[in-house]
Amino acid sequence: MLRIALPAALIALVAASPARAYWEYGHQTVAQIALANVAPRTKAAVRRILAQQALLETPECPAGTIEDASVWADCVKPLKNAAGKPRFGYAYNWHFQDADVCAPFDLTPSCKDGDCVSVQIERDVKLLRDRSTGPKDRVQALVFLIHFVGDLHQPLHAGDRHDKGGNDLKADYGVYAPPRFNLHSIWDGPLAERAISTPPSLVRRYPAAERARVGKGTVTDWSREGWQVARTAYAAAIGGDGCGPVPARAKLDEATIAKMAPVSREEVRRGGIRLAKLLDEALG
Repeated sequence: MLRIALPAALIALVAASPARAYWEYGHQTVAQIALANVAPRTKAAVRRILAQQALLETPECPAGTIEDASVWADCVKPLKNAAGKPRFGYAYNWHFQDADVCAPFDLTPSCKDGDCVSVQIERDVKLLRDRSTGPKDRVQALVFLIHFVGDLHQPLHAGDRHDKGGNDLKADYGVYAPPRFNLHSIWDGPLAERAISTPPSLVRRYPAAERARVGKGTVTDWSREGWQVARTAYAAAIGGDGCGPVPARAKLDEATIAKMAPVSREEVRRGGIRLAKLLDEALG
């Protein structure tokens, strides 16, 4: 039987703008996996830094727990400054990198001036490792890092076909086909929810050998991997060739959903283990 999100969540998905916000469930699960796999000293440091959430001056968007911190960067998007302009508008492009899945892997166009998710992940790790970083910048670097590693492991934040990460590709999820549904929102929402909620729980401590295997490589290596998964996502949606003609509306039938759910699940698991690695490097 096809699993779908709860009605309230589906309403939120249909109403979502192309802001590329990985749903809370995905981000929170990545964060929970990370917390279960960091060293005790790192866990204490994370909690100590997040206890200073008031320095962020965003009471509308709490960040006192790692779960809250994981969605803080999306929560603050609508916040305005005294002039009525977005307070965090400068960070809009930091949530994704639109590496063309139909061309050789290249982050250069997306990451000009550091405006992409992979560069910001590396920047946040450096800020956290630097003992001269001020308290407010340290809190902000941590909440951004927790969120951005989750973003990088939503494949449609890692690659696209010049369609806003699949936001412009209308799509049906099984029998569910609201007019504004698109490929990106499917990977953000119901597909991720099905993947994460499938037993056994992803939130557990993994063996050291598994953590080492998944955590090896660089942020660029992980970006290339996510870009490859994005190609798979497009291929599944439009029928075999991810770079073929785009239909007016893609259709993910039950067989396709069943095939893609484990792919989504593995990306969430990788994200959590890799976030744990980066937190240990920065704070452990």
